[in-house]
Amino acid sequence: MKKSTLFISAAVILLAAFVAGMLIFKSKQGEEAQQAATESRSALVRMHSPMHGPADAKVEIVEFLDPACGTCRDFYPRVKQMAEDHPGQVRVALRYAPFHANSDQVVAMLYAAGKQGKHVEALEALLAAQNDWVANHVANPERAWTHLEGLGLDMEQLRSDMNSPAVVALVRQDLDDATTMKVTATPEYFVNGKPLPTWGWEQLVTLVNEELAGAYH
Repeated sequence: MKKSTLFISAAVILLAAFVAGMLIFKSKQGEEAQQAATESRSALVRMHSPMHGPADAKVEIVEFLDPACGTCRDFYPRVKQMAEDHPGQVRVALRYAPFHANSDQVVAMLYAAGKQGKHVEALEALLAAQNDWVANHVANPERAWTHLEGLGLDMEQLRSDMNSPAVVALVRQDLDDATTMKVTATPEYFVNGKPLPTWGWEQLVTLVNEELAGAYH
């Protein structure tokens, strides 16, 4: 066999090996991307996530908030009103990212209140009184505790539940999911799984309106 023929044959074999390697690499990349997307979707909303709005709404806002965050306090009612302004079309899923010192204990209170069917009442009471139990970006859980009195909660049961392994696990899951979704500050929003292109109220409104237009028009 001539040297030129051997050279061509070797080149063809090398090219075929290269193409096969690239196909395997791209396939692996695709599988990893799909796995990452699946993990991201599951990290956005969990079974325990408090919801506002119907389950069949085609536009879902996932709101990561910290009850000790002043901007979260200001944005929470506006996001809730957004869902109410589009009845049946928008729902809000709440996730907690307790980044402020001691705020994880306050989130545990909220989950414990939820076990008694009072999650929304407890959250809104604490947000309304935030200036009393948050100072210099540090939460004071005992002062927060006093603002849950009068909501018809069994306070002894609340204290027991907030320290239970089940509730502690929920708080941990929220923090882990915030890390997965690269949430580093609150509030943070995802609309139908899409993050805001840049942070801001108008950007959130624009993204929600785009998703509404695509889903219902």
